This record gives sequence, structure tokens and C-alpha cells, in this order.
Amino acid sequence: MGLKITNYYSINFSLPKRSKKKIRFIIIHYTGMKREKSAIKKLCNHKSKVSSHYFIKKNGNILRLVPDLYEAWHAGKSSWKKKRFLNKNSIGIEIHNPGHDHGYINFSTKQIFSLKKLLIKLLYYYKINIKNVLGHSDIAPER
Repeated sequence: MGLKITNYYSINFSLPKRSKKKIRFIIIHYTGMKREKSAIKKLCNHKSKVSSHYFIKKNGNILRLVPDLYEAWHAGKSSWKKKRFLNKNSIGIEIHNPGHDHGYINFSTKQIFSLKKLLIKLLYYYKINIKNVLGHSDIAPER
């Protein structure tokens, strides 16, 4: 079964395009917002100054918000080992979940399935080391 990704573009990204070989990390986040629609709206609103490359909905559907070769604004002030400001070298994946402030729930089986398929695709295509798949708390523990 193939991976279905729907384009739903955000305007929150940096120019110019980056090269494929610059992408060395995948950063996984959860939205921390009650409503899925509100989270998508925030990731696409120019005033919020945040975005991600992919958004995984509760039903497992995947939205591409920013094409991979552009820098999405998901990591902010971040670091991992000697790397700083990981936006320029990473792909960001947001998974909808209300988070601890809004009654944290387990991720759905469909979300996990979609995440696994997306990770396999990205790891292979960009030749990313599995050790470079990180969570938001790994790169920005204070936020």
C-alpha cells in the first residue's frame, strides 16, 4: 500500500531551496492543541511564524505543509550535539495530539502507521541515519 500525502501548503518557510544532502535530521513534534483544525490553521498562518513539513491527522491522513527542500519553521532555537538551529538541516513532522495541557491522549493506531510509513520513505530517500530521528524534547528541552 502506497503512502498518500495531500498538499495543503503553508506560507511559513524560508527561501532558497536547500539541497537534498543538507537534510540530516527528522524532528517529530505533537501539536499540543485541542483541535486539529486550529493546529493546521496555526501552522499555515503567517502571523504564527511556525510550520512543519508534514502534519499527521488523527485519522492517519498526512498533509504536506512545506515541500521537503524548503526550510520549515518547526525547530526554532534548537540544538543536537554540535548542530544549532536545526530547521536548516531537518524535516519536521507534527502529529495532532492535544498534549499534556489539554488532556493528553494516546496517538491513534492510524497516526502511528502513517508515521512509520513516512519515516521509512524519508529515511531512505534522504539517507538519514536512524539515530537522527529526534523528538522536539531532544532538541529543545526547555520548550
